[in-house]
Amino acid sequence: MADCLFCKIGERKIPGKIVYEDDRIFAFEDINPQAPTHILISPRRHFASLSDATEEDGALLGQILMVAAKLARERNLIEGGYRTVFNNGAGAGQSVFHLHLHLLGGRPFRWPPG
Repeated sequence: MADCLFCKIGERKIPGKIVYEDDRIFAFEDINPQAPTHILISPRRHFASLSDATEEDGALLGQILMVAAKLARERNLIEGGYRTVFNNGAGAGQSVFHLHLHLLGGRPFRWPPG
């Protein structure tokens, strides 16, 4: 999508601190981190939210989760724990409408979130 902020970051048309990328996924540090580690993991293919995913996207969504686990290991978040979050829709806090998973760690979290 031509005007999508995350598409532009993934295409390196605008700056972003990319910490992982392959042919299907890219991950970058959030510019407004809510924890010491706050990484956004996105598919390169644009779709607005998890609600727009289809059964054919199952492998891609699984790969996003595996990238989150890999990044959590690399950042030594396993022992202290970490959180992964998909915000789906404005009412859930989604502000950029390109599917992305938040990886948060490095501080204690409470339950329920929000």
